[in-house]
Amino acid sequence: MTSHHLRHHESHALEHVGWLRAAVLGANDGILSTASLIVGVASASAGPREMLVAGTAGLVAGSLSMAAGEYVSVSSQADLEHADLARERHELHNDPEGELGELTGIYRKRGLDPALAAEVARQLTEHDALGAHARDELGLSQAMAARPTQAALASAFSFAAGAAIPLAVAALVPFRHVSITVMAVSVVMLAVLGGLGARTGRAPVARAVLRVVALGTAAMLLTIVIGRLFGTTA
Repeated sequence: MTSHHLRHHESHALEHVGWLRAAVLGANDGILSTASLIVGVASASAGPREMLVAGTAGLVAGSLSMAAGEYVSVSSQADLEHADLARERHELHNDPEGELGELTGIYRKRGLDPALAAEVARQLTEHDALGAHARDELGLSQAMAARPTQAALASAFSFAAGAAIPLAVAALVPFRHVSITVMAVSVVMLAVLGGLGARTGRAPVARAVLRVVALGTAAMLLTIVIGRLFGTTA
């Protein structure tokens, strides 16, 4: 009973990997791009209204861009998966014995003895031939299947949520303190997201946090420099 529930829980978690990755990346991009835009415009001696308009435009445009980009990317992956499945379905229909032998060979390479590999391949083929080949030959599964709409929505909403943080800070603090406050809050949030992304992918957390904080700070400082170079005095 316990092991069954554990397996079910692990599969359930895997089903969220695609959209969770898109959500973390979307929020990270929303924070960084909007914060950079805000501090850049503020450094160009624009007024509070112009700064907030630019930040809001960045939030809307960035959300739509992230959604479109993620949808196109994941749709391409889904198209490849469907093409592979269609080809496998065709091969199963025209050469079932050859496909059974191929599946048997896969299980033998994984360590099963020839007789057991043949029996496992036969039983799985009788139960769900296409599913067995999709999983064990092509490396596809329902849990990891490409979901373009889900990924696009996750990216759009997460970008908007991330972008709303520096935009809210810019709207609440005095204009003269906008740049430093937006940068400070954004760096903290980037560190949190970097750590979350690393934990999700089981990567070293400290390295991921340091990388995203360093790159994010550099991006915001660069936009400040550009804003001051090309901005106009009030």
